[in-house]
Amino acid sequence: MSLLSARGVSKHFPTKASWPWQKAPAVRAVTEVDLDVAAGETLGLVGESGCGKSTLGRTLLRLLEPTGGTITFDGTDVTHLTQRALRPLRKQMQMIFQDPYASLNPRMSIGAAIAEPLEIHHLAKTKTERDDRVAELLAKVGLRADAARRYPHEFSGGQRQRVGIARALAVRPKLLVCDEPISALDVSIQAQIVNLLEDLQTAEQLTYLFISHDLKIVQHVCDRVAVMYLGRIVEIAEAATLYREPKHPYTQALLSAVPRIDPAKRKGRIVLTGDVPSPLAPPSGCPFHPRCPVKDKPKACFDELPKLRVLSNGSRAACHVAE
Repeated sequence: MSLLSARGVSKHFPTKASWPWQKAPAVRAVTEVDLDVAAGETLGLVGESGCGKSTLGRTLLRLLEPTGGTITFDGTDVTHLTQRALRPLRKQMQMIFQDPYASLNPRMSIGAAIAEPLEIHHLAKTKTERDDRVAELLAKVGLRADAARRYPHEFSGGQRQRVGIARALAVRPKLLVCDEPISALDVSIQAQIVNLLEDLQTAEQLTYLFISHDLKIVQHVCDRVAVMYLGRIVEIAEAATLYREPKHPYTQALLSAVPRIDPAKRKGRIVLTGDVPSPLAPPSGCPFHPRCPVKDKPKACFDELPKLRVLSNGSRAACHVAE
């Protein structure tokens, strides 16, 4: 059963016209995305910078209002819920933000930052209960209890990200959207955060939507992987299947760029020509077709984008040439 389900979700940002008589185009950051995240799984969301991954994650949590489509969380349609009606569900879906240096208020102590969601959702009746819960959360993420009295500038990037994880766990959520949680960290710290997230998933029975551009990390931690290009999902598959046998030409090009230490496993790099189209005026049909390296592309690539279809190996790709 899907814990989180999206059907036709879009997010467009309005712009200003250059002249009063012109109609202002909208930036189509996310366009008609269908996505399911099963309870207990880790779904990876990959793609190059600017393809709409973070926007999709924030839209699914209603941190950004969707332009269209339907979002269902744990059987409840949350697409049009008011903020008051949505508040009880906020406890069950939280987010770990990308930049640990910007996601913490420098004027708040670490203890106050972690305790804030407890106070907002009335999860701690007394100050003692609140402080005990903060100490418990700090211990879960590998920090000492005395860290609660200190401020963000006294911590390293990895420690700040641990604080961000503790804050997200404070309300005992079911779903965590991890928005590139290790991209701003040193390589030596990344493994620690990944291992921490894996341990917490088992201990807390969490579900992850793991947004990243690090394909090796995604292969390691994710059960399934969705590939995004120019605001659309172009392929979804089990992680092992997608890395072994990618179907969509963009997925093939993306995986060919992953460095390989073993020379025997190195394959030819697929170099894409041209630039990524503007989200102000995306191409019709498959958004990748102007840069697609596959020759003799069928007319279906230029027509209406086909829905993701199940292929013989269980993966799904929105591309006719992939078959």
